Amino acid sequence: MPISLRWKIALIAATAALLLTWLVKTPPGLLGKMDAIGYAVCHRAPARSFWLDDRPAPVCARCSGTFLGSGLSLMFILLKGRRALFPPRWMMILFALFGLFFIVDGANSFFSVLPVLPTLYPPNNLIRLFSGTLLGMGIGTVLGAVFHQTVWEKSLPQPALADIREWATLTGLALLIDLSIISEIPLLLYPLSVLSGLSVLGLLSMAYTLLWILLAQNENRFSQWKELWVFLLLGFLTALLQITLVDAGRFWLTGTWEGFPLP
Repeated sequence: MPISLRWKIALIAATAALLLTWLVKTPPGLLGKMDAIGYAVCHRAPARSFWLDDRPAPVCARCSGTFLGSGLSLMFILLKGRRALFPPRWMMILFALFGLFFIVDGANSFFSVLPVLPTLYPPNNLIRLFSGTLLGMGIGTVLGAVFHQTVWEKSLPQPALADIREWATLTGLALLIDLSIISEIPLLLYPLSVLSGLSVLGLLSMAYTLLWILLAQNENRFSQWKELWVFLLLGFLTALLQITLVDAGRFWLTGTWEGFPLP
């Protein structure tokens, strides 16, 4: 479906206006903006977060793993070319088990808040981080394959992750990120804190880009990235709108940019 110049100008103007409004209304500084992004998707409880000097990271331990793992996997897949098939069955089963681990650990953490309910084990941020990272690897891998399946006129009939070597490489990179977070060394944690916020925005933008392409019935019509810019901008605008609305609603209810005081 062709988009007229008038609508393209309106889209650019709307995106710029919303972005400027969000930048003005959210906390100052780069980490303040990342806090505002995390505020829209995460409880940001200080006790469940890793710390950068005297402040918690923009998202909690579990969300740090989930979004950084997803962002890493998505970039890994995109750099491998336009591979459009899902990974081998054994890898998909492994990702499903990672998802089950995420659910079990999340439920265990939730039960720990309610003294009347039993827990399987004492929850801690290390397990939260790892469970989020493992789930994120699966999310990013599947999203990358779906992106190639949906967007490109000519994609490669190959798995997004082809074999155990590529899986091990991705897993190793994810564990290096986790170790850097666990260290809480500012030189390592600061860029990862920024990347965690950008990963939230990037993943939401990618998901909404695919949704807009499907709604416009423009599947498999693109051969170059530059042809995709309108839908990428639409995806970014929708993601930013979601973040802005959730930020506004949460701030209206709580009156603070701080996280929930969970134990």
